[in-house]
Amino acid sequence: MSDVLTAERILEATEEVLRRYGPAKATVVDVARVLGVSHGTVYRHFRTKSALREAVTKRWLDRTTSELEALAAGPGPAVDRLAAWLTGLFAAKRRKAGDDPELFATYSVLAGEHSGIVHEHITELEQQLARIIEDGRGEGAFSGSPTASPTAARAVFQATARFHDPAYATEWAHEEAEAEFAAVRDLVLRGLTG
Repeated sequence: MSDVLTAERILEATEEVLRRYGPAKATVVDVARVLGVSHGTVYRHFRTKSALREAVTKRWLDRTTSELEALAAGPGPAVDRLAAWLTGLFAAKRRKAGDDPELFATYSVLAGEHSGIVHEHITELEQQLARIIEDGRGEGAFSGSPTASPTAARAVFQATARFHDPAYATEWAHEEAEAEFAAVRDLVLRGLTG
């Protein structure tokens, strides 16, 4: 293999193997075979199969976190950023579930194996929400005490769970899902601005 083997390349190959074989049958040997290296070479980058699966799960979740960070930190009024952030979260989750359902199912299994990574992901998303809400309070657009921003962020995240929690993924493709999401998003925004 002429390319330098990096952790990122291993994670790309792992995703390919997971897509092909699923989480129950995918092995480190399969990943090594795709890369044209020995499985020992893969283990130099990731000490265990579990560490490799955890890293690929984190990478998958981080894509959404990064996409949403751009919305959270972007320009414009907090009300508009919050609406865009909630819409972006639903769109990202919907895209992942709809564009590659097999891989989405695989990652749902992996997320269950690595609940600490999922907890970190949720915490990062709630922190993004809290920053937007704090900005909105600073602008006078959102009511309430600034010290309550993390609590408000958690409430907003939980109130919109039907549109981002993988447990509801089968509902996201329904014809009425977009309108139902818009109704919940608008209600949340009215609640914060009231």
